[in-house]
Amino acid sequence: MTDKELLELAAKAAGISGLYRGDTVHIQGFYVYPNNTLWNPLTDNGDALWLAVKLELNVCCDADGAAVIDKEGGPTWESAKTDPYAATRRAIVRAAAAIGEKM
Repeated sequence: MTDKELLELAAKAAGISGLYRGDTVHIQGFYVYPNNTLWNPLTDNGDALWLAVKLELNVCCDADGAAVIDKEGGPTWESAKTDPYAATRRAIVRAAAAIGEKM
């Protein structure tokens, strides 16, 4: 799944309306209406935390990676490789996208 698809499904799960901005090289995120702010939990720690709280996700992370469990118990794991913060954000977005797919 592309980053664009992940963001679209995560936005759907969180009830976010907006316009996706970016291309295959430069993913910017969503301009959220009505205040036209940029929302991208793949790159922004605050947006990722907001998404995790909004969807009541349980997040557990360490130097190896991040695990996210949704309310239905579905686990999502992302390996940290070199950046545990990016892994945690991506795990949160992937878990949110899985919720959005079910909607």
